[in-house]
Amino acid sequence: MPLGFSRGKKKAKSKETSRLVENEEGSAAKVAGLPPPPASLRPRLVFHAQLAHGSPTGKIEGFSNIKELYTKIAEAFHLPTAEILFCTLNTHKIDMDKLLGGQIGLEDFIFAHVKGVKKEVDVLKSEDSLGLTITDNGAGYAFIKRIKDGSVIDRVKVISVGDHIEGINGKNIVGIRHYEVAKMLKDLEISQTFTLKLIEPMKAFEMIEPRSKGGKLADGNISSGRETLRLRSKGPATVEQMPSELEEKAIKKVDDLLEAYMGIRDIELAATMVEAGREKKNPDELAVAFDETLGDFGFPDEFVFDVWGAIGDVKQGRF
Repeated sequence: MPLGFSRGKKKAKSKETSRLVENEEGSAAKVAGLPPPPASLRPRLVFHAQLAHGSPTGKIEGFSNIKELYTKIAEAFHLPTAEILFCTLNTHKIDMDKLLGGQIGLEDFIFAHVKGVKKEVDVLKSEDSLGLTITDNGAGYAFIKRIKDGSVIDRVKVISVGDHIEGINGKNIVGIRHYEVAKMLKDLEISQTFTLKLIEPMKAFEMIEPRSKGGKLADGNISSGRETLRLRSKGPATVEQMPSELEEKAIKKVDDLLEAYMGIRDIELAATMVEAGREKKNPDELAVAFDETLGDFGFPDEFVFDVWGAIGDVKQGRF
């Protein structure tokens, strides 16, 4: 997990029952926080969801960010919000390529993965790199997105992709961003044993699939299939066009760079970096923008230049 730190600080019974429907189609209320146009012109969106380990289908609506989405899912299935670890789109499997990040396609079906078995594992840090890639759910839970074959963590068979990292050496890290968790693991001493407190997602049943189509749009004004609901940590959600092919390639490239340099995956952060980079004139301006985005986390110069190169490729229409 090669991390770099060369730069400085730079949520009546009949009402509850109506939330759970088996393959129901219906109208939806307006999503909170959508852009300013008159209420009658705003898109009315409804998404459908299931618990990944098996459940009826729930209607989800009226959210404008990831935390509100988790709250709405929890309300629909009568769960504490804190039980939801992460969500995947269009699959009940723990598929890290289908993680719900900052965007939801308007036809996507949401599967919520909830807390399962708790486990505490002692790990000997025999090498500098643990072989972990960490991401988070956008609501305070960091979890394992990838384990490198043959790595220190790969040899500890009880640790799996999708496990939520709840604590390190007795310290509760719920609410700590994934890049900070990655730094904490990086800073642990070699040849020392440390303890991970983990929670794995509840396992799915054998055959659970969504309806043949995703959530139905209640408003026929949006129907191209290329729109997406963009969720932000700050500010309202907006309906936007999906990124162009070049932009998608640049975002993937930056996400790969985040893993290579910082040991994290964060497609929303990568998209934000690409978007912010369009307005910057040089790598120094880009570095300042990144430091403002992540606070005290220092980016190595090589990372900044590589991201600048990916953004430049988009600007020049090449990849």
